[in-house]
Amino acid sequence: MTYSSQYLYLVYGSFFILSIIFSVLINLLFLKFVRTLGIRNEAEPVIRWSSQSKPAVGGFSFYILCLLSIIAFSVFFDINKVFLNKEFIGFLLATMLGFLLGLTDDAYNTRPWFKFFTQVACGLILVLTGTYISISYIQPINYVITIFWVVGIMNALNMLDNMDAISTTVSISIILSALAVMILHNELESVYFMIMIGVMAGLIGFLFYNWHPSKMYMGDTGSQFLGVFLAAIGIKYLWNADPPTGDFISARNLLLPLIVFIMPIVDTTTVVINRISKGQSPFVGGKDHTTHALAYLGFSDRQVAFVYWGITFISLIIVVISEKFLLNWNHLYTVIFSIYFLSMFGLFFYTSRIKRDN
Repeated sequence: MTYSSQYLYLVYGSFFILSIIFSVLINLLFLKFVRTLGIRNEAEPVIRWSSQSKPAVGGFSFYILCLLSIIAFSVFFDINKVFLNKEFIGFLLATMLGFLLGLTDDAYNTRPWFKFFTQVACGLILVLTGTYISISYIQPINYVITIFWVVGIMNALNMLDNMDAISTTVSISIILSALAVMILHNELESVYFMIMIGVMAGLIGFLFYNWHPSKMYMGDTGSQFLGVFLAAIGIKYLWNADPPTGDFISARNLLLPLIVFIMPIVDTTTVVINRISKGQSPFVGGKDHTTHALAYLGFSDRQVAFVYWGITFISLIIVVISEKFLLNWNHLYTVIFSIYFLSMFGLFFYTSRIKRDN
C-alpha cells in the first residue's frame, strides 16, 4: 500500500513532536527519582570531563522511544513490514542486547571482556539475520568487517560520551544523514524511518538536560544502545546505499560512512594511538580525547559541542550532495572526500599531540 505525502508528513511530524515532549518529560521523571544509576563509588574506568557525579539515565528514553516507534509504525502502516522481516527482527534483538549491556555496565560495572564479547554478539546477530556490510565479493570478509564496525562504533560512542552534549549532538547528525539518504531514495514508508525519527526526538529531548552544564548523562545504557543502533543504520543506508554509476564506486560506499561517522572514528582512533604510544591501555579512561584537546586550547564546553556538531553537519551536507548530485562517481570525488577525511583526522590528531607533548 502506498500512502500520500500529506499522510506521511502528518504522521511523522506529529510523532516527532510528541516524542520530543515525551523525552523531556520522562527524563525529568528519571532525573527526579533515579539519582544513583551510573554513579559508581569505586574507581571508575571512564573518567569524565566534569568532576561532578550525575545520574546516567538518558539512555532509557532512547530505547523506550525506539520501542514506541515500532508500535506507532504498526498502528499507522502495514504491520507485516515490521514483524515478518528477518533483518528487522535481528536489528531489534541486537539493539535490545546493546541496551541490556549498557544497563548492566551502568549498574554493576562489568568487566571489559564481558562488554567486548557482548558487542561481538550484537554484530553476529546482525550478520546472521542479513544485516552486514557488502563491500567484498568474499562473504566471510564482509562478516568480519561488519562485526569490527559494530564493535568499533559501540566503543566509539561510549568513548565519545566524555563531555556534555558531544555524543548526543553527533548522534543526531548521524541519524539526520541516514534520514536524508532514505528521503532521497524515497524510502519514507520504512519502519526504520519511523524508528530514526523517534530516537532522534529522544536525543533532542535528552539534549535539554545534557547541554552544558548538564544535569544528566546518557551513560553506557545510552551509548551502547546508540552504538549498535547507529552501526546498524550505517550499514543499511550508508555502507550498502544504492551506488551511483561510474568508476571505483566501492570507494564511495567506503568513504560515505567514514565521513558521516567522522568524529567518533577520529576521536577513538586518536585516543587509541596516543595511549598505546605511551604504553597505556586504550581501555583505561583519561582526559586525553580530542574534545579535551580543544578545551586545553581554550574552547569552552559549549564551543567544543558546537565544533563537533558543526563538523558532523558538514558530513550531512556531503551526504546530500553525494546522493543528489554526484550520480556519476569518478576518481576525483574519491580524492576530494579522502583528503577531507584525512585532513580532519590529521587536525584533531595534531591538537591532541600538542597537549600530550607539553
